[in-house]
Amino acid sequence: MALEEQQRKLMLLGEVLLERKLVARDDLVASLEEVTKVPFINCYSATIDPKAVKVISREAALRHCVLPIAFDGKKLVVAMAEPQNVQTIDDLRFSSGKVISPRLGFRSEIIAAIEKYYDKPNGDLPHQATGRELEKEFVALGHVEIGHIEFNGKCSRQTNQDALQEIQTELRTKPSPAVRLVSAAIATAVEKDASDIHIEPHGTGMVLRLRVDGILRELASVPADLQTSVISRIKVLADMDIAERRKPQDGRIGVRVGEKNLDLRISTLPTHRGEKVVIRLLDPNAPRLQFRDLGMSPGTCETLDRILRRPQGMLLVTGPTGSGKSTTLYAALNVLRSPTVNIVTVEDPVEYQLEGVNQVQVHTKAGLTFAGCLRSILRQDPNIIMVGEIRDSETAEIALKAAQTGHLVLTTVHTNDSIAAIARLIDLKISPSLIASSVTAIMSQRLVRKLCSCSERAAATPEYVAQMIAAGMEDSAKVMNVPGKCPACDHTGYKGRISVSEILVFDEDVRSMIRSDARPDQIRVLSRGKGMRTMLGDALDKVRAGVTTLEEVLRVVPIEESDAVHCCNCDRELAHLFLFCPYCGTKRRTTQASVPVLAGAGGDSE
Repeated sequence: MALEEQQRKLMLLGEVLLERKLVARDDLVASLEEVTKVPFINCYSATIDPKAVKVISREAALRHCVLPIAFDGKKLVVAMAEPQNVQTIDDLRFSSGKVISPRLGFRSEIIAAIEKYYDKPNGDLPHQATGRELEKEFVALGHVEIGHIEFNGKCSRQTNQDALQEIQTELRTKPSPAVRLVSAAIATAVEKDASDIHIEPHGTGMVLRLRVDGILRELASVPADLQTSVISRIKVLADMDIAERRKPQDGRIGVRVGEKNLDLRISTLPTHRGEKVVIRLLDPNAPRLQFRDLGMSPGTCETLDRILRRPQGMLLVTGPTGSGKSTTLYAALNVLRSPTVNIVTVEDPVEYQLEGVNQVQVHTKAGLTFAGCLRSILRQDPNIIMVGEIRDSETAEIALKAAQTGHLVLTTVHTNDSIAAIARLIDLKISPSLIASSVTAIMSQRLVRKLCSCSERAAATPEYVAQMIAAGMEDSAKVMNVPGKCPACDHTGYKGRISVSEILVFDEDVRSMIRSDARPDQIRVLSRGKGMRTMLGDALDKVRAGVTTLEEVLRVVPIEESDAVHCCNCDRELAHLFLFCPYCGTKRRTTQASVPVLAGAGGDSE
């Protein structure tokens, strides 16, 4: 009965038991403290600091069911119904700028205390800032006046140009709350180097979130009465149909914020609570970056330069969405473009525009597919072809044959690592002999956050040393990097991202194994035995150099998935902590690339 009531009322089981008087309050508190390892605080009798209450808004306190209690040095003590909710703690830390010290509290007591210590809002809805208040908050964060924002339409239709002119005039004279919100959110996102703005409908309005360095952070809440007008303004800017709310739509808009020009790619998605909008911010200068600007190691840059100097073949870049594949390909095109070569790309969509490069955008409804574009491109006398993504067997086969017949082909595919890309091509019904003869190299990469300048070095903990050994670093580290807290990184300890990668260069041994239908793990053992620097090895080198942290690397590049250890003698997979193979007694050694392998029988470290 208690479980059914818990599910019906969406309450914690302990609260239901307490409400039904099935357990004593003191016994429940003692049990919860023992389980959660978080001290309990009585919100009825606790002394509440009014200054602490002002740090977290009433709306956020109600949404997360939290109550700020007091300051403890640089920490903010907060009573929480769910003190082990990491996402809530991160949101509170981001919005308050303080390190959160959680305390356990009962939901009913926290809500009653919120009603007592917060000013009563107008109406029954939780307090939400007005458009002008949110604008002030955004501008204070972004240090950019909304009057310095100028929108430039990507559509040549006169109706869209007139609408943009009207919005621009309104922005300079007497902007509406919707225009102020959109403009200030974009200005703040630019200031924080955000890659995306998420505008999501919730029960009592909308929530604005920014994706900074790959992590979403809540920025502010939008009142429900502004929801429709905000989305309509965005649709007008992007030349979308404001009357269509049942179908997803896409659009683009150019914007100038201060001295910085950006392209905004806008996508809408209907949900049961309204339309969700995502705005991607694209910097036109991004494709002009060099490989070293992406944080690649000197060895990786040298290998890529050597591959790109070849007249034909295929460079395949793999990784999940958001791992920087497109940026790497654009950097490669920036190296290759020249008046003496004909470069043609087929993309979906064209994210950046490059001078001297012929770029084609896929339009499936019009019959312009990747495969169809590739056939036409081959009749355009190309030297270099860039395919945005290999999605089907037809595209894969045409691209591989183009690489085999005298063209340099750059493309991407979604796989976990470089070896898995071979299995992916085989799954697309591509013959192993065609893969072996066409592919020059496969590069796999991820993006990890860089430590902010406020980071510190501390003595390595036993857990840190054990994790480094498990990852293959046998020489135990004596110091470790600890993220700091400062306004420049929004108290996260990280600012910016850097690439970690691995490159599998095809030589005769690798090609022979592919032609003989060798298993991916056999190819992996061969390549690592020949000195291939793995993605994990590259990431750990950056950890030791103080560029990032081990926790960040493990978040992006899991050890158990990306760097399994195999014995070179008996080919058995081993645990990372094993120094000897338990099956044949072979001793483990570490290669030049900091990759754990096992020496041959009777061998020793080289």
